Amino acid sequence: MTRHAGAPTRVLLSTAALALAALPPSIVLADLPGSRNAKVTQVYEHALPDVPGKSIRGVLVEYGPGGYSPSHTHAKSALIYATVLEGAVRSQINGGPVRTFQAGEHFTELPGDHHNISANASDSQPAKLLAVFVVDTAETELTTPDRQ
Repeated sequence: MTRHAGAPTRVLLSTAALALAALPPSIVLADLPGSRNAKVTQVYEHALPDVPGKSIRGVLVEYGPGGYSPSHTHAKSALIYATVLEGAVRSQINGGPVRTFQAGEHFTELPGDHHNISANASDSQPAKLLAVFVVDTAETELTTPDRQ
């Protein structure tokens, strides 16, 4: 399966920042076992009109310097579009190449994908990404860490 990485887009970043600023109070999701210096917050949820049983959810992932999430999978129904808002994020999906995405770049995860690496590329600067999930409304767990 092909992954698409986009070029930095200032308009996209400005729009995402404005959208995050206008959101109601957010829900901090439980820390994933095995994560380090990472905060995951659901910032948006809305049922998709004319698509019964599907919702869109926005999840802000904030990595402090050297932060990371453990390898994981997402809900089986989840299609994810992730945009780096600040800093740089290292990512590896389905054992493919390890890529570093800078602010303004994006990547897609398809249902059933395995996210081997999700980490801040810097040991001195923070990084943030916004993951937009299209998912079954009934899903309660968006992320499941691998069993150690």
